[in-house]
Amino acid sequence: MSRRAPADAALTRAFLDVEASLTGRAWRARLDVVGEARAQAIAQVSGCGDVLARILAGRGVELDAVERHLDPTLRDLMPDPHSLADMAVATERLARAVAGRERIAIFGDYDVDGACAAALLGEYLRALGCETIVHIPDRVTEGYGPSVEAMRQFHGAGATLIVTVDCGAVSFEPFAEAAKLGVDVVVFDHHQAPETLPPALALVDPNRQDDLSGLNALCATGVVFMALVDLNRRLRGAGGVPDLKGKLDLVALATVADVVPLTGLNRAFVVRGLETMRRRERPGLAALFDVAGAGGPPTPYHLGFLVGPRINAGGRIGDAALGARLLSTTDPAEATRIAAELDRLNRERQRIEIAVLAEAEAQALAALGLEERGACVIVAGESWPPGVVGLVASRLKDRFNRPAFALALNPTEATGSARSIPGIDIGRIVHGLVAAGVATKGGGHAMAAGLTLKRDRLGDLRAQLEAALRAPVAQARRDVSLAIDAALAAAAATPDFLRSVDAAGPYGAGNPEPVFALPRHRLEGVGVVGADHVRFRAVAGDGRALEGIAFRAADKPLGRGLKALEGGYVHLAGALTLDRYGGREKVKLRLIDAAPAPM
Repeated sequence: MSRRAPADAALTRAFLDVEASLTGRAWRARLDVVGEARAQAIAQVSGCGDVLARILAGRGVELDAVERHLDPTLRDLMPDPHSLADMAVATERLARAVAGRERIAIFGDYDVDGACAAALLGEYLRALGCETIVHIPDRVTEGYGPSVEAMRQFHGAGATLIVTVDCGAVSFEPFAEAAKLGVDVVVFDHHQAPETLPPALALVDPNRQDDLSGLNALCATGVVFMALVDLNRRLRGAGGVPDLKGKLDLVALATVADVVPLTGLNRAFVVRGLETMRRRERPGLAALFDVAGAGGPPTPYHLGFLVGPRINAGGRIGDAALGARLLSTTDPAEATRIAAELDRLNRERQRIEIAVLAEAEAQALAALGLEERGACVIVAGESWPPGVVGLVASRLKDRFNRPAFALALNPTEATGSARSIPGIDIGRIVHGLVAAGVATKGGGHAMAAGLTLKRDRLGDLRAQLEAALRAPVAQARRDVSLAIDAALAAAAATPDFLRSVDAAGPYGAGNPEPVFALPRHRLEGVGVVGADHVRFRAVAGDGRALEGIAFRAADKPLGRGLKALEGGYVHLAGALTLDRYGGREKVKLRLIDAAPAPM
């Protein structure tokens, strides 16, 4: 035992001895002893630099997979589409619809994934001569997912096949109505599905309980793309088929915006989709990049924080169909007009979100108390637009490090969204609420879900969630720490260094961006910029400086701590970003955490 003690101590020792940072976290090296050995082997055999080798090893990349990870290809990673349950039935029905030039209705969700999936499928079918009806529901008047009325309207418009994308896994009554009307339904979804499935002709969903494909990380647009790969195989003998590689821009956008893991096939989708975006061949995306001020080559950051929110803005507070129309149009003038409208709606969404968030945070603080006791945050408001409650739940989850539920109230019901922390499967929790009769409907996945319940069940909701989440949330919060990939000084943060690190990207969920520690840098120029961001300069012992920013931190422990430590020495931890403002490249630090450095 005594001989193993030093190794055990090394594994548990805090990085830079930071046991409690300004955000209350311990810092840990991402690599354990086995990971360190893997990193050394990668550096020696592959020839990549030590830091890149550490990043690869920290994301579970084995030595024999380094080349494929750095250059992922769809040819290597694309599985057999038929591994997905019901895929053969779905694409056989679509092939018949194409052959018969049937009128096909496409029903999509009102977020980025739904818009991309609807645009992708509609574009493909129209290229083959099919007439399509694309419908994105209004969040307020229609709610989430297919409705009985939508099925009737599609039938009345002459549709003989209805395809739902990014929704449908729990649509029992609407599909029963479609069956009565004699209309086939095919579902392409990725949300958790119940054991008993709704009565669709085919329900393709890697998260249905009997699916053994192992593709549960796909977003709905990824599922649709898999279907089109299979459909191309079926149709190839009948003549020309659309080029699917040129449509990977939509798959990449949806994959990043829906925050699914950027590993394996998803990572290849994003890498190749970003290459497609650089050609600016889709007028809608080009217009949206321009109106968002996204300079330089497209990156996951652009998709997740600039482009995605603008597409979502239509579904949150405006016309939910704007995003799908923008992505489908071939008219540059129309693309410019729709992009400008989405940009306007996004600014309005930001204004509304700020007001609702202030009220929601006050509710949460009052409920949790000064000691912030409670397993989760549950807030509700009479005048809250349903389109912003998901964003509010996300902010509350980050602010209080707990699962958060934000609900918009009407006279009889509460409808809202939930966001979770690592280790808590909120989709499973919401399905349990539906099964128990607390919620009338709901669904989602591990990190995000939606639900509807009667107003008089709010007390039951709070009680059941507190009971179900008390122990697992306490454990998840105890396990929270910040993983550090490597330490460096300000002088090392150059554009060339950042480009070498980006070789292991694109980064996102499942492939986290590298976190670097800057040990003992002097903190200067701390000040608030914008509404609540904090900027600063970190100066190393050799006088070299690195500019940094902590987003949405001004009134939080991190921001207040930075101001208190100004002029002193701190350990900083964050991600490096490349600023191309004015045509010059400059690396900056996006701060995640900080801690006082000992004298």
